[in-house]
Amino acid sequence: MKAFLAELKQTDAGNVMLGRSLSEYTTWKIGGPADVLIIPQTKDQLISVVKLLHKHEMQWMNLGRGSNMLVSDKGIRGVVIQPGDEFDCARFDGTLVTAGAAFSLIKLSVLSGREGLTGLEFAGGIPGSVGGAVYMNAGALGSDVSRIFKSADIVLETGELVSYGIEEMGFSYRHSILHERPGIVVSVTLELEQGDRKSILATMAANKERRLLTQPLQMASAGSVFRNPPKDFAARLIQEAGLKGMRHGGAEVSTQHANFIVNTGQATAEDVLTLMATIRSTIKEQFGVELVPEVLVVGER
Repeated sequence: MKAFLAELKQTDAGNVMLGRSLSEYTTWKIGGPADVLIIPQTKDQLISVVKLLHKHEMQWMNLGRGSNMLVSDKGIRGVVIQPGDEFDCARFDGTLVTAGAAFSLIKLSVLSGREGLTGLEFAGGIPGSVGGAVYMNAGALGSDVSRIFKSADIVLETGELVSYGIEEMGFSYRHSILHERPGIVVSVTLELEQGDRKSILATMAANKERRLLTQPLQMASAGSVFRNPPKDFAARLIQEAGLKGMRHGGAEVSTQHANFIVNTGQATAEDVLTLMATIRSTIKEQFGVELVPEVLVVGER
């Protein structure tokens, strides 16, 4: 670590912070400190950082917007990377939209609708980044990223910049090749279709109204905690088991949506993990179904 930090000081890396709490960088508002948090502001800075990490064989992970993720209370050893300002952009060219990895997926969905482009309506309630959406093949309402994906520029763990098409991404349910072949998304190009602007915006408004009624959007959460089992819904099983409103410490199974665990103010990662374990064991016992977490649990335990 000392050799890495010494060389990092001589590198144009962007913002570098030591021992920074990650609770302010996650949508759950939970998480201990990272040994090193680096926020590259440009593509060149990102490539330089990744090359340096590879040279020193340092452990690292990409934080993105910190959604769909639970960071442990002890934090993360090694280096955490969060793409900065240059990655927070989007441009439209006909039916193609290219967005930086840090751009809000919800914002991109709204902008696409205003452009009269259809295909991203499903993403209007997914509180992550475009890069994270590609990593997880994020989806909702019967659609997902793979259905509109055209290509992505990715920095591999060696620091090499590559462009992947749909064939290289290995998309499946909440999965991409990046789970096995580490890399950081730089930008993504999606291929949408021309549609009726008024109809698209009306659909998105209806979806938003439904989310406001059924999801705890005003509370800190990470979205859906568990994947939906085949031909069923995790929320239905959790609600049927009578677990809505169950609390442990500052964490609570949402009374609005049973597949959300919310931070009521002072929740710890262990509070959330305890609730998750209780939910899984209860559902297994009552229904014989093994719930699989959708959120990524990271950090030292």
